[in-house]
Amino acid sequence: MIEKRGFASIGEALDYLDSVGTQADADIDMFETALALSAQNHPGLSLDKYRQHRIRLAEDLQQTYADRGADDIHAKVAALAEVFTRKHGYIGDDFRYNDLQNADMVRVIDRRLGLPIALSILCIIMGRDVGWPVLGINFPAHYVVRLDQDGKRVIIDPFQGCIILEAPDLRDILKTTMGPKAELSSTYYEPATNRETLVRLQNNIKLRHIESEDYNAALATVDLMKRMAPQEYRLDLDAGVLLSRLERPVAAIESLERYIANVPNPKDKHDAAALLAQIKSGLN
Repeated sequence: MIEKRGFASIGEALDYLDSVGTQADADIDMFETALALSAQNHPGLSLDKYRQHRIRLAEDLQQTYADRGADDIHAKVAALAEVFTRKHGYIGDDFRYNDLQNADMVRVIDRRLGLPIALSILCIIMGRDVGWPVLGINFPAHYVVRLDQDGKRVIIDPFQGCIILEAPDLRDILKTTMGPKAELSSTYYEPATNRETLVRLQNNIKLRHIESEDYNAALATVDLMKRMAPQEYRLDLDAGVLLSRLERPVAAIESLERYIANVPNPKDKHDAAALLAQIKSGLN
């Protein structure tokens, strides 16, 4: 069921993100949450047309699939590619890959361009809205989509026009993004949760702000992520580092202490404790 919800203000969008933070993962509407995240960049913008676009995508997919007259996994992939790429014109933005607009759902829909993860979210939602078992896959550095049916499984890349990726294709992507020694692992095919996917979407924005040394914007992004993923302890580390760079040591200490209290890995705990000690020493 497609949610019918509006955000009359940025405050209402923030309230929605807070509600996502308390929801079971299966209950999270990734599209609506992505709109709530995007709304922070577009105050006063009506989001009704984006919700209507979602409905149109699902209707077109259902009709295109029905017109094909076949009930198999490859017919579904073909219908998805026909609607998403050819009819509605979505494709990956190779030319300006690091453009912040490519992870902003409003601008992704406006421009029909985006990062792998943003385009994958749209494909996942399309499939789910018509009842297909579509999952996101946390493949390293290049998010993709998985579709299962009747014991068959395909990996789809919305960034490249919803083509099917075979093992050699995935290996090429992995080596291109992770280095020539990288090899495929069975863990790379495991599904990502809704919350993990949304956090990864925002991580793209956070990292681009950090690269441009806009630490205030990066911290604001982390704050949004913490609203929808309050149990994600690694965000406290991100916030602590950013607060330190912004010369806000007291707040940085609080964030790092929360992280240290929750991180399970002893080495990560030790590294954070060293940073905490360094920040505390600067207060003396």
